[in-house]
Amino acid sequence: GQRDGVDGQGRPLRLLIVGDSAAAGVGVDSQHMALTGRLVAELATDFQVQWKMIARTGHTAQQVIDMLQQHDHQTFDVVVTSVGVNDVTANTKPAVWSDLQRQLIDLLQSRFGAKHILLSAVPPMHAFPALPQPLRWFLGQQAKRLNNELAILTHQHPHCQIVTADFPLEPAFMAADGFHPGAPAYAVWAGAVAQAIRLRLNN
Repeated sequence: GQRDGVDGQGRPLRLLIVGDSAAAGVGVDSQHMALTGRLVAELATDFQVQWKMIARTGHTAQQVIDMLQQHDHQTFDVVVTSVGVNDVTANTKPAVWSDLQRQLIDLLQSRFGAKHILLSAVPPMHAFPALPQPLRWFLGQQAKRLNNELAILTHQHPHCQIVTADFPLEPAFMAADGFHPGAPAYAVWAGAVAQAIRLRLNN
């Protein structure tokens, strides 16, 4: 599917989605069913959404930063991030992760003019169906540690907010690989992000 476009009618909204395989829509057949497509569809009822997606499968926070630094300066009202699962599997230390998130936030503001940054929480990897025990438990604990760092950061940056997609980590919601979101999960995630965007823009 497309990685940029304009959709909807209403107030102009410039939207950027950045990150890893989940941001890129791995797990479904089309961007229309992925985070970007579902989010744009949700917002297009109230906004004219000018959107862009910059994402790559397998990217850690450092790799996302490196990728974004290769793009020209642009201005977006809202940026949504999906970063962290690959930092969990790469065993990125919480202090390093926190520093990388600060770098990412600074970059999104300086290069992309981000007014609002919605940081998607690292999913509860302790419940990923594809992961065997005790690896599942270990990675889940690491995910929780990274989310704790995100919580601290959002207290320090009022323009940032964590968004958690509370979908059941059951086979019906997951992709066939048991690791990536499926279409129902992307729909729940997009709904949570859209609600957060509306609340921030209407206050």
